[in-house]
Amino acid sequence: MLVAPQLGENVGAAARAMLNGGLTDLRLVAPRPPWPNPRALAAASGADSVVEAARVFDRLEDAVADLRRLYASTARPRDLRKPVLTPREAVQQIREAAPDGAGCGVLFGPERTGLDSDQVALADAMLTVPLNPAYSSLNLGQAVMLIAYEWYQAGRDETAEPPSGLDSERHRRPTRAELHGLFRHLESELDAANFLWPPHTRANMVRNLRNFIARASPTEQEVRTLHGVVTALAGRKWRRGEGGE
Repeated sequence: MLVAPQLGENVGAAARAMLNGGLTDLRLVAPRPPWPNPRALAAASGADSVVEAARVFDRLEDAVADLRRLYASTARPRDLRKPVLTPREAVQQIREAAPDGAGCGVLFGPERTGLDSDQVALADAMLTVPLNPAYSSLNLGQAVMLIAYEWYQAGRDETAEPPSGLDSERHRRPTRAELHGLFRHLESELDAANFLWPPHTRANMVRNLRNFIARASPTEQEVRTLHGVVTALAGRKWRRGEGGE
């Protein structure tokens, strides 16, 4: 998933890398106009199907709404306390949770700035490529290629352990839409209680709360329970479905 990609050529290079690894679900969040971009098709070098099928979203929240696992690719240290995985570790985790990768996504930020802290806070873990610390710069296509390579190689490994059932009925993870519904519910009640005050500290407080909840990796049932807790603390009787998606 490419967030605010600036150049059509980089989108095409990412699509080419994805198809090399057998990946086809490309999502774009607020790509720089124009889109569709003929330069993306030219740079895709035969991976036209990936570019043409790419889904475009205005907001990151909408782009990740159906996902149950989310990883943020970043090369910069963050103040956020969150697991940090290599591409191989992340792919192994994805394969164990969903052998076909369904419901899992990797975020890549804009070419110049990368993902911001609010975007990283929404992910379950950060994904960082261990490279020469003196020079670890990657372009967008290279970064996507490293993930795609690990994905393809993991699929060829006949000795890989079978799925662990982490996303079974009992332990099913919420979709991002369900998790964002909890964020909005909690933040609405905290605003009503004047907890997120003064205004200049609100953004940082919200980011920390979202990062804390995402890092805890709650199950669907736990998210429903937290909705009930928030509502009860606000002095109202909780009804199933209230505050969620």
